Formats: sequence, structure tokens, C-alpha cells
Amino acid sequence: MKRKINLYVLLCSVFFALFACNKKVEERSDLDKLRNSNNKKSYPVTKMDSVQAIQFITRQKIQDLFDLSTLYTSGNRDTEIDSVIYQQMMGYFEVPDSLKLSSTLKQMDSLKVKEAKVGEIKVSKQILGKDTLDLAQFKVEYLDGNKRSLGSFDKTVQYTLKTTPVQFKKEFKFYFLNFDLKLPKDSTALGKTK
Repeated sequence: MKRKINLYVLLCSVFFALFACNKKVEERSDLDKLRNSNNKKSYPVTKMDSVQAIQFITRQKIQDLFDLSTLYTSGNRDTEIDSVIYQQMMGYFEVPDSLKLSSTLKQMDSLKVKEAKVGEIKVSKQILGKDTLDLAQFKVEYLDGNKRSLGSFDKTVQYTLKTTPVQFKKEFKFYFLNFDLKLPKDSTALGKTK
């Protein structure tokens, strides 16, 4: 009898040990990810050239800003959480100005966008007069609440990388200067040229 009890206790302890080890990892919700997102993230050290790194960071910042924008446009815009989300969005700009984001917010609001996916992205430098502009041209696809496409749009943003001195390292902070920049058309007229 004592042997049966010992066998029973051993089987129960093995069962509980196996059950305890089968812990499921919960994925964080999009809201939790965005609640903790800001412009002060660190990036993993990987082997990338500078153009790839800038393109990666730019894509991530644009996607973060679109995620915050969809949260903001889906809310009432008069609650405390909406004001916190708006302040987070303005933190992505070097000089916080609501006009720089208003056209994008109006477009997303009119289409009732629930999700935005950033597609192809190309970073480049453009010389305009005596200024050199850092630009990122990309496609963004807007989706509704049922994950149906509302359209794909070509957008251009102007950004800057500001150096932040850290002891023995050279680090940069990423800021948008203009979101949804309208580039001037090429001034070459159609027709004959000599």
C-alpha cells in the first residue's frame, strides 16, 4: 500500500512539474506597444551600412507615427489619453507644430483608417538652392477595420539626424522636419529644347 502511495505521489509531482513548465508567453497588445513608444528607443547593434541604418530607422519612425495617428484619429480627441498620444506624436518633430501633421490626420480621418502599413521606402538627399534636404519617399497603405485596403498613397517626409554627445560615442536623434512634404515640380518645360 505504501508503495502505491509513493508511486501516486511521484506521478502527481511529475505531472505538476510538466504542467508548470508549459508556460505560455503572452504577446503584448498594439496598445501596450504604442503606450511605451517614444522617440528615445535604442537600436540593436547589427552590421549595416549607414544608408541601410538610416532607412531602417526612418521606416520604423514613420510606422510608429502612423500607428499613433491611427490611435489618435480613432479616439474622441478630447480625452486625457488622446492628449498623451498627441504629445507623443509631436515628440517625433524637431519643432512641434500641429500644422506639419494636420493634412495626414485629416486624410486618415476622412478615410476612417484603422491601420496603416508603410511599404517601399527610399531615402535620398536633394539639393534645393543652398540647402540639402534629407528626404524619405515611401508608400503607405491604409486599411479599414476589416483589414480591407482603402488605398495606397505615395508620401514624402523630410527628416534630420541631430547629434547627441554621449561619452566616447557619436549618437543621433531622429526628428521629422516635415511630414507629407510636397516637392516642387521639375521646372523643365515640355517641348523642344536646344
